[in-house]
Parts: sequence; structure tokens; C-alpha cells
Amino acid sequence: MGDTVPDGAKPDDAVTHVLGIDSGGSGVRVAVARADAPGCSAEQPPAWSSSPTCSPPLTWSSATPATVGDRGIDAESLLARVLPAARELLREAGARHLGAVCVGAAGMATLGDDLRARLPDALADAFGVRRLALAADAVTAYAGALGQRPGAVVAAGTGLIALGAVPEGFVRELGGTYGESGTGGTSGTDATATGATATGTTATGGDTCWATGGWRRADGWGHLLGDCGGGAWIGRAGLEAAMRAYDGRAGGSKPLLARLEAVFGPATGLPGQLYPRPDRPAVLASFAPEVGRCAGEDPVAEAILRAAARHIAEAAEAVCPRLESSEVALTGGLFRMGAPLLTPVREELAARLPGVRVTEAAGDPLDGAMCVAAALAADGLRLPRDPALLSIV
Repeated sequence: MGDTVPDGAKPDDAVTHVLGIDSGGSGVRVAVARADAPGCSAEQPPAWSSSPTCSPPLTWSSATPATVGDRGIDAESLLARVLPAARELLREAGARHLGAVCVGAAGMATLGDDLRARLPDALADAFGVRRLALAADAVTAYAGALGQRPGAVVAAGTGLIALGAVPEGFVRELGGTYGESGTGGTSGTDATATGATATGTTATGGDTCWATGGWRRADGWGHLLGDCGGGAWIGRAGLEAAMRAYDGRAGGSKPLLARLEAVFGPATGLPGQLYPRPDRPAVLASFAPEVGRCAGEDPVAEAILRAAARHIAEAAEAVCPRLESSEVALTGGLFRMGAPLLTPVREELAARLPGVRVTEAAGDPLDGAMCVAAALAADGLRLPRDPALLSIV
């Protein structure tokens, strides 16, 4: 990274900047900001819009997702796009010192071997940065929603996953005592396999699932095995109800049948449209808004959303630590459906997690990557380390 800065930009060698990268199914995004900006707080989630004195981060985006090959997510193709974009953003920001980088990627836990092998050296060579966080997109979604506070985040779009965390410094609030291997915030189990990263200890008088802090995961197993309550799940249930109405079977919905025919054409042609598609989950999820539109006047559609709300609340309950300060944040495009889904979700959460505050996410996964990078630059990262979910280089 050179010392060239844009016209009107004043470099300041004392100012530290951070770089965030978000690689997801809908594309790749990059952001640069001062490490001390409100949206990069080591404690709080992003707050760009509420800060009258700080500009939002400089950003770049591409609608083309990262390439996935035999070695998982291809590091070379990702770097080929990210490095030039990052150099330009750093130049525009007048940045002379890059304190830390966080790369959040969908599939990091299971497809991130090439990223973990190649990104540290590549980013060090390009920018001289020695602090790097490699995170699953669920972790950056968590940080974007809650910062470094304890709680749970439910991310719902086409699919659904819930992730809970007890950051370092909060474990003792659980009211437990450590076992032999208890060290707050460390974890050693792949959450993709077990659903929990707290291992090896029990707590007395507290939440034993969280004896050593760490991460807990629920669902996110794809539309065939799970993602219960997500967009594809709701859409499939709505289409089934429509086909039941077409057949004259119990549980059918004529309003949903009408919406099926308006969107896809004749009901008998739906299997031929759906089954050959490689993007079947997305096609199913595209019908979820139709279920929401019908829910106000159709008891079948309303019942589908209430069932989805139960699944969403069950996932949150499974991962949320029992702390007075815990929060549950809802993030992802599915919740843009609004009241038809949010009202029963809030009712279910209140019943299952009484006293836990339910909030909308403060930011998205790119904001979360910036939050993690800023915390890392300031030696203030308290989110739990995990070999698959959040590793620090």
C-alpha cells in the first residue's frame, strides 16, 4: 500500500484504519473505515446513521459470488477482486496504517481451507497487516447485530440459522464455576458438527451448556434437513397448501392456490418448473412473501407463519445464553415480511425466553466484519475463538 492519497484527503500516520470483507452467496463487499469510528466500536454494533460526526465507511461491492472449487472457496479468485478494491478504498480514505482485517465468508467453516491457507500471507504482503480474523458469515452477522454483547442472532433468508455466544468477560455471569479445562471464551469443537463449541466443563448453579462460553449453533442444515422456519420452508409449506387445494385435500388453501397460479402458472406445471432447477431453495423461498400477503385473510397461511415462528423461536431458545443482559436479534431478508411473521415470532420468543430483549439487528455481516476488525486492532476482541467459526492469525 503506497503513500498516495486522493486530492483533499489528509493522511494521518497516527490514525489506524481497518478493512472488512464480506463474501456471501449474493456477492462480495469490501469496506474501509477508521478503527475508532462508531460503527467500528469494539463493544457495540454499527451505528453509522446515529453518529453526526463520523462518515460511514468507504465501500465497494460486486454481485458476483466467490468461486467455489475442489478446494472450497477459491482464495486466488477472491483476492483478485478484493485486493484492487481494498487498495483503492484505502487510497480514498488517506489511510497509511491498516490495523486489522476481518474476512467473513459464507461456507468458511466447511469450505474455507484455501482461505485459511492463503489469505494471511497475501494480505500481509499486500498491506503489511499482521492481524487477521477469518470468520464464518454467521459470526459476522452476529457481530453486526449485537457487537460483542451476549445473546443470540437468528439469520433468516432462504435458509435459517441461529448462533449464540457468551463473549469473554461474561461467562461468570452465568452463575457457574469452572471445571478443570474451563477457560472463558475458548472452544475446541467444530460447531458445524456438534452444534456447540463449549466443551469439557460443567457449571454448578448456572447454565451448564455455557460453562466455558463459546458459540452454540442451531439449524442451518439446508432445506432438505432443516432451515425450519426459513424462506424456503415457508414457501414450500405454502405451495403444498396450494396443491392440496387443487386436489381437494384437507389443509388446502384456495387463496394460496390463486397466488401459485399467478406466480407460476397452472398448478399442474409446477413440478416441471421446480424439480429441474438447481436453485430450488431460492424458488421455494420466492413464494414466502405470498404466504405473508395471504395470512391476514387465510387461516392456512396464518397457521404456516405461526409454525414458522415456533421453529424460529426454538432455534433461538437452543442457543441463547441465560444471562440478564442477553438479547436476541433478528436479521435477514425474511423478516422484511413484517407483522405477519414478526408478531408471532415475538410472541413465541416471549414465551420461550421470558425477560430476554428482542431487537432488530443493528447492522449486517459487513458491519460485523468491521466491528471484529476494529476490536482486533484495539486488542479488544472478546468474541470466542473457534477453529471453524472464528480464527485469529
